[in-house]
Amino acid sequence: MSERNGYQPGVPCWVDLSSTDVPASTRFYGDLFGWSAEMVDDPAAGGYGQFVYNGKKVAGVGPSFAEGMPSVWNVYVSTSDIAATADKVKNSGGQVVMEPMAIFEEGSMAVFQTPDGAFVSAWQPGNHQGAELVNEPGAFCWNELVSSDVEAAKRFYPSAFGWTEHTQEMEGMQYTEWQIGGDSVAGMMAMSPDYPEGTPSHWSTYFAVADLDATIAKARELGATVMVDAMDSPFGRFGMLMDPQGAGLAVIQLNENG
Repeated sequence: MSERNGYQPGVPCWVDLSSTDVPASTRFYGDLFGWSAEMVDDPAAGGYGQFVYNGKKVAGVGPSFAEGMPSVWNVYVSTSDIAATADKVKNSGGQVVMEPMAIFEEGSMAVFQTPDGAFVSAWQPGNHQGAELVNEPGAFCWNELVSSDVEAAKRFYPSAFGWTEHTQEMEGMQYTEWQIGGDSVAGMMAMSPDYPEGTPSHWSTYFAVADLDATIAKARELGATVMVDAMDSPFGRFGMLMDPQGAGLAVIQLNENG
């Protein structure tokens, strides 16, 4: 089901882009994915807005949190009690980088750093439940942790978010699917030696596209860097990009049964 009006606690429900150049980012993603940007007309929102596709909210966009911070896509996990989630994060060895705070009547958010060094956020919905469209072209379809310490992550996420881990051999590597009630909600893989030395653990967001080759060609034309060119996976052909402002993302043409 692609259209959503709510998310079970523990399920990634929203992604947003912290950008060093919000106007340039809105142009890039508008041209690449056909998104329009609806910015919040309130100075208290800090220049935040939402990307809309076919009338559905699919992602957020706003300025980088602090000067000198790079552009990055952020992942939000749904929770019914953000204060309790923050406590679980602390008790599981993580750090609360941004304490739970209310965002108008939309909901409440918090930002955490996990023991393996990755950043992940939580969202307790109010008026805003999360992405209204997922798992089809123009929307995000998967979030994946690239970790420098998978064993630390395997200890942390079940305790903090209630996830269970299902790890199996996949195309010559160990791949973990994080699950809630037997349903896979996110993935994890060990950071490969191909990453530059010192690359921190991080979450990657995959966006579904109708035509991978055309999307990659368009991204190049718009000034993106292709980090991984089109390649096959069990779920569909995918590629990895760095947008012109430096944020990494993945694009995937899902298999018909993906």
